[in-house]
Amino acid sequence: LKMSAILETSELPAVFDGVKLAAVAAVLYVIVRCLNLKSPTAPPELIYQDSALAHFLLKSCPLLTKEYIPPLIWGKSGHIQTALYGKMGRVRSPHPYGLRKYLTMPDGATATFDLFEPRSEHCIGEDVTMVICPGIANHSEKQYIRTFVDYAQKNGYRCAVLNHLGALPNIELTSPRMFTYGCTWEFGAMVNYIKKTYPETQLVVVGFSLGGNIVCKYLGESQANQERVLCCVSVCQGYSALRAQETFMQWDHCRRFYNFLMADNMKKIILSHRQVLFGDNMKKPQSLSDADLSKLYTATSLMQIDDNVMRKFHGYSSLKEYYEEESCLQYLHKIYVPLLLVNAADDPLVHESLLSIPRALSEKKENVMHVLPLHGGHLGFFEGSVLFPEPLTWMDKLVVQYANAICQWEKTKPHCSDTEQAVSGQE
Repeated sequence: LKMSAILETSELPAVFDGVKLAAVAAVLYVIVRCLNLKSPTAPPELIYQDSALAHFLLKSCPLLTKEYIPPLIWGKSGHIQTALYGKMGRVRSPHPYGLRKYLTMPDGATATFDLFEPRSEHCIGEDVTMVICPGIANHSEKQYIRTFVDYAQKNGYRCAVLNHLGALPNIELTSPRMFTYGCTWEFGAMVNYIKKTYPETQLVVVGFSLGGNIVCKYLGESQANQERVLCCVSVCQGYSALRAQETFMQWDHCRRFYNFLMADNMKKIILSHRQVLFGDNMKKPQSLSDADLSKLYTATSLMQIDDNVMRKFHGYSSLKEYYEEESCLQYLHKIYVPLLLVNAADDPLVHESLLSIPRALSEKKENVMHVLPLHGGHLGFFEGSVLFPEPLTWMDKLVVQYANAICQWEKTKPHCSDTEQAVSGQE
């Protein structure tokens, strides 16, 4: 009996050690899988037509052909990239100084944008203005916008940043309408102000996420909107709200959770303006009622908010009609200026099926290039060695580098390039 007891007690520690090792192995496996540590680093995938413009861009934009290397420990996780962008925007964000401008819209709404002057001479020595449309419910005071504007200013660009209608906490609405998914009115008013105030300036159009949809739709709405525009850059947009709505309700890659968080933020913004939007106002949309306010309180997705509130600002009879008409999908082929469409393969908000849209466009049109790095999440694109990200992101540098290249292209290209011939043929 004594011998068997000794044997049993000697075997127990070995069993416990085995359990500990198995637990550690399981934790390590989960960490490796969740952080995608085995995922390789590589240059972004590029989809483009064989043209003079594309060859010029590949020579002039090293970031297009160079490996994008995110921070070693967490940078290969699209969720962490997205969460860090959402939580802190950027690290050590600067505070560029700008002037706030106010524009009265035909329906009584007050559009605002911030204007930042360049802090150095531009690389081609000319006047170039970046007109920037931020992501959903964002504005010029967001850290990722401030960081990008500061970098663009240092590279000789004037910057005009739209503040989405109702997004700034200290600016009251002056009409019963907020920004929506595809309304281009405020952005167009800002662009027209810049064109009128600076008659010699040329424009670089930049849109982030929802802002990417707005700027692409704006350019495609009218050929006149593309006058004096050198190029357009869209980062991390989904191209079609109608196609995206089903994927945004799915739980894979936690999209349904992101949907809930974004809806909760939108509810807070709308409710902060509920007196103007839902109060006794003769000018408010007749279809907007107290019942819609009740539905807003219980909404758990952006689609419910869009259906009960947002579409009614513009009189759409259904969510399907709203998403079809307000998405840039039907306008993309009408854009003739150089167009850079940037997405990340691990963006948890944009389902991979939506990326067939920019891919197909890039395979047909010489002026379009689709850039798809493996990592970056949604508007993250952080860079860094091991743990701590750098203040400037890969995205910040790419947009400015591409804009610089297009400016050089416009100055040095032959008088009748292949791209111009294609454009004139389409017109």
